[in-house]
Amino acid sequence: MKFLSNIEKLFFPFYKSKNINKIFGVLNSDSEKTQAMFVGGCVRKYLLNENIGDIDIATILTPEEIIKKFENSNVEVKKTGIDHGTLTLVLDNQHFEITTLRKDIATDGRHAKVSFTDSWEEDSKRRDFTINAIYLDQKGKLFDPQSGVSDLNKKKIKFIGNPDERIKEDYLRILRFIRFSIEYSNFDFDREILKSIQTNLNGITKLSKERIYNELNKILKLKNLEEVHKSKILLDIFQLVFPEFRYIERIKKFSKIRNIKEKLLERDVILASLLVDGSNNHEYFSHKYNVSNETKDYLDFCAINLKEAEKDKDFFRKNLKKHIFYNNKDKIKSLFLVYYITKKNLNHKELAPMLSKIDNMSIPKFPITGNYLLSRGIKNGKKIGLLLKQIEKKWIDNNFALDDKELSVMLKKNI
Repeated sequence: MKFLSNIEKLFFPFYKSKNINKIFGVLNSDSEKTQAMFVGGCVRKYLLNENIGDIDIATILTPEEIIKKFENSNVEVKKTGIDHGTLTLVLDNQHFEITTLRKDIATDGRHAKVSFTDSWEEDSKRRDFTINAIYLDQKGKLFDPQSGVSDLNKKKIKFIGNPDERIKEDYLRILRFIRFSIEYSNFDFDREILKSIQTNLNGITKLSKERIYNELNKILKLKNLEEVHKSKILLDIFQLVFPEFRYIERIKKFSKIRNIKEKLLERDVILASLLVDGSNNHEYFSHKYNVSNETKDYLDFCAINLKEAEKDKDFFRKNLKKHIFYNNKDKIKSLFLVYYITKKNLNHKELAPMLSKIDNMSIPKFPITGNYLLSRGIKNGKKIGLLLKQIEKKWIDNNFALDDKELSVMLKKNI
């Protein structure tokens, strides 16, 4: 299958897709000059023969010119970051972020004042790393003013220009450096870069929590996140930036889970593994970074149930079916993953069998309904809801069984 995928990418590269042809056809209309090129992650992934997700386009056109070009097309134009020259083009539910070429004229470590330019080289100079300043036109021709292709082949994360100056322009580049270093497994750091990072580390406190959390999410999605353990320097920086991650050593267990199924190691499972410890640590993190209600609820769920699992040694054994009934299989599987990651004495050989056991466990449906109770003489109202809960609890406690005699006794007490 991988061979066929590689053949497909060779003969049908992403830049020849129908939607891209449509968008570039509009962008390049009425001009023989190169109006737009791909840049950033999509170019890196194309050169490394990886799956391409987000597609970023750079253009010499101003936002106003872009809007005008697409006004009579079926491409929707969203003004997602128009103040910085960025728009989002939407075609058949596919999103393309397009940004006018820029050059920085002033920075404060958080925001940059920019002016538009039509110089591709000027635009490349303001980018953070050489591997992010590789441009690709619609015909597949590369423009590489910062020698990023060579660095990409060597998996070398190199700042454009002076590292100290580039970091001071935007302190988020420290986290981006960590992300790319892990992603490309390159921990042979240039001393000048390390010195600049250590000198400017406090600058991260100037950044909005939203930007920090967005970058953290990208780091947590890396398929080789556990490789951060290959570098004590990166670990130290990571823990200084995120002191709530008191248990960074737990990351070492991630590879065991990936060997079973990559998809199991979702972002919230990773967050719970690094945060939950029986204290309010996860609550502080949730408040600090204003996480989604879904993530907050999941962290609370893990904190409560891990405490219960500590008290109840049958939580994942005799009482497993009960917990699946009250929650669901996916939630209990993820809870077991967090339990496995947080417990030092849990053998990884128990992991796959338990996940399989949860998947294959048959969970019965509660057989009693409100209509049944009405037919047995129970009057409608709050009493029915309360009685249903009592019967359900009795049914679950009896290992999902309830004989007619027990049920009759409970009904007589409520008639």
